[in-house]
Amino acid sequence: MLATLIPLFDENMSVKAYSLFSQKNNYFLQPSYTSTGLLDGAGRINGLEIIDSMGIETLSTDKEIFVPINNIAIFSDISEQCKAPHERIVLLIDNSVIPNDMYINRMKELKSQGYRFAIRKLPVASFEDYRQVLLLCDYIFLNHQKIDITKAQIYFTKIYPNIKLIAGNIKTTEEFEQLKANGGYTFYEGEFYRTPVTQGETDVSPLKINYIQLLNIVNEENFDLTDAADVIGRDTALVISLLKIVNRMSINSEITSIRHATAMLGQRELKKWTTTAVTKQLCLDKPNEVTRLSLLRAKFAENLAPVLSMAIKSQELFLMGLFSVLDIILDKPMDEALDMVIVSKDIRKALVDHSGPLASAYNFILQYENANWQEVSRLMLVDNIDMDRVYNAYCDALKWYRKIFSE
Repeated sequence: MLATLIPLFDENMSVKAYSLFSQKNNYFLQPSYTSTGLLDGAGRINGLEIIDSMGIETLSTDKEIFVPINNIAIFSDISEQCKAPHERIVLLIDNSVIPNDMYINRMKELKSQGYRFAIRKLPVASFEDYRQVLLLCDYIFLNHQKIDITKAQIYFTKIYPNIKLIAGNIKTTEEFEQLKANGGYTFYEGEFYRTPVTQGETDVSPLKINYIQLLNIVNEENFDLTDAADVIGRDTALVISLLKIVNRMSINSEITSIRHATAMLGQRELKKWTTTAVTKQLCLDKPNEVTRLSLLRAKFAENLAPVLSMAIKSQELFLMGLFSVLDIILDKPMDEALDMVIVSKDIRKALVDHSGPLASAYNFILQYENANWQEVSRLMLVDNIDMDRVYNAYCDALKWYRKIFSE
């Protein structure tokens, strides 16, 4: 199994839902197999299987999950496949679900059970033909790159006022701002949130410089705990976070100072805490998905190290993933952003030039998180990478992320 979550944003750049894309088996070994399980004779739905096995809270604590479903699996016993609350699941169909009585009646039945529907990949020419299906849909994805989305927005507002519009495939923040200004969309999907702002005012705030200084200290070999403590002491949020974790670890110890607290943790634990705490603080003025992206990439990269025969570089891969969004955080080109932190030359090569010994791992992670299953399948085949180990590495990263934020 392969699986990844694609965020859906509102106009305030807050994540309000995720699309869960998945694939079973290698694309090249079974090229006719689709991400919704077309050749699964039992009509199993991969996304529901993942939700049921991991728990919907691991994927998202309170948001809707859009789950692709094909024209065969729609007739399966969906409620038996997944015990998650029906109102949290949006069944994502495409034009393989045709507008005849058989499908329409099935959609009505599932709607009566509390499920909702979204549709994507519906050509403009088919809008009228799909009227009965669209009347049952709660959302429609409109591909910003393939259709005149402004005209489509006007059409749906008039003809289908109850359907919520999702502007998809948005490449840049400029496109996002323009679509937001036009109004009428509930969600926005695309890579626009991963694009750094490199024009206008790009000075790094003193607070962020403080966080970067702390990262640099703990990434030095055999760093001085007192140096780290002094930097932590400049920021109230970091002090509170540090004291919470130390108090959890040493209930009966009275912490007398920040230096005392760092000494209680020790180098190894302080470095682990700093990585997550500082990343959270650095991303406070960015969409919340940037924090998640940074930490998930870091942990996924670390987990992939033995899978990719790079176990000795696991910590370096972690830092590579963590700093892969530094350009977004600092609103600078990646090469300039990396000038501010201490990283190895291999991390710099991977993030700036997409070259060097870590580049293949970085490329694999990017393809995976974008659900580019064809390329992921090719890379796994060429490098003899085990699919189950990749899936487990990603699932473990999701569980780790949830754990550190629940704490």
